Formats: sequence, C-alpha cells, structure tokens
Amino acid sequence: MELEERVADLERRLTDLEAERRSAPRLGEGDFWALEGLKNQLAELTAADGGVLFTGTVRLPTGEQYEWQHAALTGGLLDDDWPAAAEPLAALGHPVRLRLLREILGGRRTAAELAELDGVGTTGQIYHHLSRLTGAGWLHTSGRGRHEVPPGRVVPLLVVLSAARP
Repeated sequence: MELEERVADLERRLTDLEAERRSAPRLGEGDFWALEGLKNQLAELTAADGGVLFTGTVRLPTGEQYEWQHAALTGGLLDDDWPAAAEPLAALGHPVRLRLLREILGGRRTAAELAELDGVGTTGQIYHHLSRLTGAGWLHTSGRGRHEVPPGRVVPLLVVLSAARP
C-alpha cells in the first residue's frame, strides 16, 4: 500500500510541475513575477535584509545565445568596496567605447573592422579604447586579434545600459 501511495504522490507532483511549466509567467505577464521569485528565495534566509537579482536571455545578431543570472544580498552589496567598481564603470563612460562594444556584439570583432566605422577615431585610439575595455573586464581577446564580450558579461552589460536609460 505504501508504494502505491508514493507512486500516486509522484504522479501528482509531476502533473503539478507540468502545469506550472505551461503556465509559467511570460515577459510582461503579471506584475513583478521575478521579484516575487526573489522574495521567495530570500524568505528562506532569515538574516537577509533583501537582495537584488538580474537575469537575462540574449540572442545576439551573430546568432550567439547567452543566458545568465546573478543575485546578491543587500548586506553584502552595502558592505562591499564600492570604489572597486569605479574602473569597470569608468570604462563604459565613453561614447566611443560604448559604440565599440555594440559593434563587437553585432559581429565586428577585429580592430581593422572597427576602424572602418566613422567617428571612432584612429587605429591607435581604437586600440586605447579596446585596452581600457579589456582591462576592466568588458572585453577579452580570442585568437587572431578578435575581441569578444566575455559570456558572463553580456547580460550585465545590457543590464547596465538598461539601468542607465532615462
């Protein structure tokens, strides 16, 4: 009898999970569904004073697909070394660097390809900007002089850009 009850319980759970998958919130459906999920996770941490979550799924024009999420507790963020964030943020604080990042995400990956663009400066200036972005972790080089946004930085970059919108 116990085995039959366990099998029946498993079948009920499977049915519930399948129903949840069919009714999972879609972008724009329901207010604050991601926030509610975060709050549910935080409720299990009795010492937590809150937290932040950012997540995304991105298909670039080049066809590359990235999925990423990050959560941090409020206490850790407030106690963190904020000046350490200055260099990565400063690297994004130049219009040409932002344009280079957009072009790299769009498929122009070498300095020669980037130099063909109007308004990005000389080859030396482009290398300077690429060096700043690389030093701050927004870019890395992969063989043959190709520059790429590291997979773990694609969604955070788009989050920063989204947060900077007026």
